[in-house]
Amino acid sequence: MGYSQTSEPIRLERDCVAVMVPQGAEVTLPAGQVGYITQALGGSFTIYVDGNLFRIRGTDADAIGKEPPAALELPEDAGDADVEKLVWQQLRTCFDPEIPINIVELGLVYDCDLEHLEDGRRKVSVRMTLTAPGCGMGEILVDDVRTKLEMVPTVAEADVDLVFDPPWNQTMMSEAARLETGMF
Repeated sequence: MGYSQTSEPIRLERDCVAVMVPQGAEVTLPAGQVGYITQALGGSFTIYVDGNLFRIRGTDADAIGKEPPAALELPEDAGDADVEKLVWQQLRTCFDPEIPINIVELGLVYDCDLEHLEDGRRKVSVRMTLTAPGCGMGEILVDDVRTKLEMVPTVAEADVDLVFDPPWNQTMMSEAARLETGMF
């Protein structure tokens, strides 16, 4: 995967931490670096720079001239159902940097549970997997899920457990995801 004529050119406006795809190594791209946005989904960006792909978090969007994602909000009287709905919305903003389909539609989320903590806030526990056990982006995706879930108001902690049993396969994808990838 590289850039195409539809990829948006960018120039880093400041030094920016990025993650190499698919290796998962963290690097700092220097201000002035030129590249192309190849994917902008879920508030993060995959950019193509000098023959390599890098993932930039939404919180660093300003480094490539983009707006960071807005803060999440819940109504004052939000109940468990409202929080759970927002949690699933957040999970749908998590993408593999190489696959333009969210982790829920890919079938990577096995379980998601909410529990109340003593202080009235909540803990979210997620069991998820990867499309391939050796994926170098595994810990990056886990961190992305944890970070995005902890952005949900009233969520104090997100525990994300990466599991490989049962092993993921294409039948776990939603029908829409299978159609989009041509895996029918």
